Amino acid sequence: MAKKLDLPPVEDIDLDSVETVNDLMVQLGKGGGFTAKKLFEAANIMKDMIERESCFTFLSFPACIISTGTRGVIKEMVKRRWVDAVITTCGTLDHDLARIWRKYHHGDFEMDDSDLYHKGIQRLGNVLIPLDSYGIILEKKMREFMEDIWKTGKREFSTSEIVREVGKRLDDESSITYWAARNNIPVYLPGPTDGAFGSQLWMWRQTHSDFKLDLFKDEQELSDIVFDAKETGALMIGGGISKHHVIWWNQFRDGLDHAVYITTAVEWDGSLSGARTREAISWGKLKEGAPHVTVEGDATVLLPLLLASIRQQLDGARK
Repeated sequence: MAKKLDLPPVEDIDLDSVETVNDLMVQLGKGGGFTAKKLFEAANIMKDMIERESCFTFLSFPACIISTGTRGVIKEMVKRRWVDAVITTCGTLDHDLARIWRKYHHGDFEMDDSDLYHKGIQRLGNVLIPLDSYGIILEKKMREFMEDIWKTGKREFSTSEIVREVGKRLDDESSITYWAARNNIPVYLPGPTDGAFGSQLWMWRQTHSDFKLDLFKDEQELSDIVFDAKETGALMIGGGISKHHVIWWNQFRDGLDHAVYITTAVEWDGSLSGARTREAISWGKLKEGAPHVTVEGDATVLLPLLLASIRQQLDGARK
């Protein structure tokens, strides 16, 4: 005779009981069903990270999602101080800044790319970016920013410092960079020249040879953070250099204490982007016994659901 399982039963999702995003998240947790339950677990882990005052929380993500409306979700996290540091790619600055002054547009994955090229339109997935909305406007604005920053007399910057200086000169509350500067949340770019933002810094150096980026200052700050923190957590979206930089530094304190990872990458090709959180335990980048979950899926769908649920819970708790 089979033993009875002392585990919660799978329940059908009751749409009649769903009035808020958090109601839906609770139903996903009760219903289970593969990724649905993982998203519910991610919400619980992330909410715990936010509420724990002793937890230093990292946020990492690739630039591509900042070309979409998911930019607003990331902005809200930074505005609400739900994270303590951001590690991302250079393109995040490109898209975050460009969208202050210009529009991106809806497109389609199946559009004729040769036709778009001849029309001066760049395609990022199903997002269309006219040439005037990207490189040209960034070149103009970055030169204005650098001219103003140069007047301060400072000649050497870490990446987080130069991002903060630009953020201080913005006047647009839709911007991640604006809120990071206002809330003193550092934004680290471990690959600072891999995008238009960094390219313009390089261009500035052509006529200002004493301008320098000190990448080791960023690394010293990250070293100080991980060694001083009582506990650390991370929400990591996508992979690449931004994800790796989070887990790389946390290995020196025997790993993260909490971790949520959202990815569309496969595990079996051996890439870091597809590596599940459990693999990080073998490297000492995630502590044994630490609450963690890898959620497979598109962050432009999952992240708004995740953060909307958390926001409703936290806002409700304050009432």
